[in-house]
Amino acid sequence: MNTLRIGHLLLGLLGAGALRAQQVVVRLDSAEQQALRQHPRLRQSAEEIAEQRALKRGSFAPANPDFLLSAPTGERWAPGVVQTIDLPNVYRRQAQATQASLTLAERGRDVNRATVRRDVRQAYLSLQFAQAQVRQLTYQDSLFQALQNATNRLYAAGEVTALQRVSTEAEARQIRNQLDQATIERQAAQRRLGLLLGQPEADLVADTDLRQTGPALARTGTELLAALPAQDSAAVPQSPTLAYYRQNVALSQSGVSLVRARRTPALTVGYQNQAFENSALKYRLQFGVSVPVWFWTYRAQLQAATARGKAAEAQLQVQSLELGTAYQQALADTRKFASSLSYYEQTGLPQSRAIISQAQRLFRAGEISYLALIQSLNQAFTIQNAYLTTIRDYGQAIIALNYLRGS
Repeated sequence: MNTLRIGHLLLGLLGAGALRAQQVVVRLDSAEQQALRQHPRLRQSAEEIAEQRALKRGSFAPANPDFLLSAPTGERWAPGVVQTIDLPNVYRRQAQATQASLTLAERGRDVNRATVRRDVRQAYLSLQFAQAQVRQLTYQDSLFQALQNATNRLYAAGEVTALQRVSTEAEARQIRNQLDQATIERQAAQRRLGLLLGQPEADLVADTDLRQTGPALARTGTELLAALPAQDSAAVPQSPTLAYYRQNVALSQSGVSLVRARRTPALTVGYQNQAFENSALKYRLQFGVSVPVWFWTYRAQLQAATARGKAAEAQLQVQSLELGTAYQQALADTRKFASSLSYYEQTGLPQSRAIISQAQRLFRAGEISYLALIQSLNQAFTIQNAYLTTIRDYGQAIIALNYLRGS
């Protein structure tokens, strides 16, 4: 019986193919650690911190001394030196400003670490999704290629119509096109992750099938949603990005304090020849006060520092607003995809497997046509592909939430 012959072909589907040589299996945790060790962002942060630490060591920076040659009597030249020393408050403010700059560099490193972790997690998830799509479409391609071959033989024998042959061929070519696109996307995902790991040409493979992560992802999402506050004002303050901009405000405030401290007088101390060569006291000390009489200069510096402080505060408010908006969107996405994933886990996937099984059984029994078989298989595969997309979207929402929370 013709349907039995095709049924046997359906049961003998091809596998996914031979594994490519020299594949590098990657785990998410090891990928994160590798990226954190060698990513240029972190090297940049390390150098910025080293720069600020060096500047902090030189925060006590009095003015250069003046070495003089003078002839107070008009008969001979005599050496001397004059040193201007600011009041202790100026040096204290300088130390506070350099410490604030160092802390800002450290906050920048925290932002870069969080950004690298987020980028690696997203790239790893994209690779998992691309691999799952290739596996899914390879299975579909094998099935429809078997259908197409069987249909061509039956059409040559005059046992099926031209419509059945054309419909099967169209479906098979569409699946093959989708498989080609998914293969290209998998290669792109491998390169994106490879660039983050310093291995752009490596044939990277995620160690876990995306489909297998669904139940664990559902548990993680449920626990996360239960622990998260509904208000972004209670969750976003832990963001390393917000901590960076808060420290930027502190740095600008220390800059204002430093400008104000420099408006105070400074002391001058000198040691210089003031007498004739045969004088009983040849060298005498010199004391004085350096008065900041150019008031417009200090006033302009204070106005500029104050403006920088206000700009930093406004920037902090902007970041707080943007992070709060992003948090609410990520929270809504997490809840939405949690509900969708629950549907596919409990209803959608079991139904898709039942559709494939029943369609094949009924077709082998001659109770449904080619077109009905194809429609049923497409419906089942649409559900399974939507399940993979939901897992990816759910994972991306959780990654965004964790990034905004600083975890």
